[in-house]
Amino acid sequence: MSNGKGYTELIAPATHYSYWLFCSCYICLFYFNRYYLMPGFFMPGRYGGYAAMAMLLCAGIFFLQPFDRLLRQKWAVPPEGVKWVYIPPVIDITSLFIFFMIMALGAAITTTRRWQLTEQRALTAEREKIRAELSFLKAQVHPHFLYNTLNNIYTLALTKNNHTADSILRLSNIMRYITDDVIADYVPLPQEEACIRDYIALQQLRLQPGTVDYQVSGEMDYKLISPLILMTFVENVFKYGISKHQPAPVTIRLSIKDHQIDFFCCNRIFREPAPVNGCGVGIANTRQRLALLYPQKHVLDITTNNNLYTVRLTLLTD
Repeated sequence: MSNGKGYTELIAPATHYSYWLFCSCYICLFYFNRYYLMPGFFMPGRYGGYAAMAMLLCAGIFFLQPFDRLLRQKWAVPPEGVKWVYIPPVIDITSLFIFFMIMALGAAITTTRRWQLTEQRALTAEREKIRAELSFLKAQVHPHFLYNTLNNIYTLALTKNNHTADSILRLSNIMRYITDDVIADYVPLPQEEACIRDYIALQQLRLQPGTVDYQVSGEMDYKLISPLILMTFVENVFKYGISKHQPAPVTIRLSIKDHQIDFFCCNRIFREPAPVNGCGVGIANTRQRLALLYPQKHVLDITTNNNLYTVRLTLLTD
């Protein structure tokens, strides 16, 4: 409509229609894409349906031109005394650009969230797997160790040895720790160290004096550690590094620093460790638990040089 001076009437700036059209279009677009199109079409692999719906939405934005309407209302205000402004028809490129940005943002958020959920589920599954393996490890409670320990305690009882009651108490402490106190991912370090000390003391009942050199240094209070991590290596020492016919010195060191736990053990190799079975019990299980519970915070070095089996483990703590 013209007034004879070449001007066309402009939409009245007093209305808020264009503002609400702009906001509602893109807000609805974002949530529709985020919670309906992405999970309903894109994620299941229905890419054709997703593309068709996206084209329909794009056509709607093209005809509505929400940004162009908002821009005209906000800035195309005629000078004082002029009621008519010539506005040539244009294609609202900005509205289309915002459309694609909103669609891409919704896709990125959905994809990232789905990836995070997948990673979380994988981590949970791995954690449950490790828990099951740990339960199996505890269920073993190493019958050979129990058999030998009970035989040693029986011998002490027959000879009325003064260490009989102390040995029974140590065995009770180990059983309680293995069966009851290792449910959590982490336990106080003094509990793990006490279990190691009791285990070594019971093993020494059948060894010559001075066979085991066990030393602890540093302050372990308030330190946490994954249960049975160190015990696995200690048990491995006595399982494969002890001989009834030859000298078998064993060295075990535990050093605690401000933000670090260092463990070292060394023994002679008298028989090769049996290969780890499908249940993942033993060193392989421990490697998995370290990778899960101490990601990027542990260094495990196992060597078999000069007929010596040596383990060096460093754990970084908070």
